[in-house]
Amino acid sequence: MQKDAYTLILEAIEAGVYKPGDRLVESELAERLGVSRTPVREALQRLETQAMLTRDGRSLIVASLDHNQLAELYAVRTELEGLAARLAARHATPEEVRVLRSMVAEDRALLGGDPRNLSRANKRFHKQIHLASHNRFLVQQLDLVHRSMALMANTSFAAEGRDEVALDEHDQIVAAIEAGDGDAAYQALKSHISKAFETRLRVDAGELKLR
Repeated sequence: MQKDAYTLILEAIEAGVYKPGDRLVESELAERLGVSRTPVREALQRLETQAMLTRDGRSLIVASLDHNQLAELYAVRTELEGLAARLAARHATPEEVRVLRSMVAEDRALLGGDPRNLSRANKRFHKQIHLASHNRFLVQQLDLVHRSMALMANTSFAAEGRDEVALDEHDQIVAAIEAGDGDAAYQALKSHISKAFETRLRVDAGELKLR
């Protein structure tokens, strides 16, 4: 199935090909994607409506999140992710739990490498928990939240010492889901997101260095 211009541009933003502040030019995108300018124009309008892009004069640029927006996003993400973990503890199949376990084990091989690889693996891990909640409406809302996460200039996994600690937290989340303990899974995932937010704030404040 061929991806449309909207999906291709969105994936490029999520992959960091286009970063916050980068200008998106309709003609250049059309040439790069190998499509006409009309679907690109429609995609850009849609992304602007969704606040993924913003106006800078007559130009469209990839949006960025200020401090307040970041705090608001993490407040929503923390609760929704916690709920997903609680529901996963209740509804996840044995196969889904095994996939989560294997993800944590495989992701340890990425420690010390490019933080972007661990960031992508982290997205897959969280997406698997969302799906294991077996609640389609929650999955839709989390998709929107994670789309907005792409507007952050760097990953918290790039902070010194965060990657190994984060995987230990993943271990605790999976253990709670495997045990069917919804309260523990909820708290473990909420704590995990809270620590990621704290790390990001410390990086922005210059207290932590990026690798």
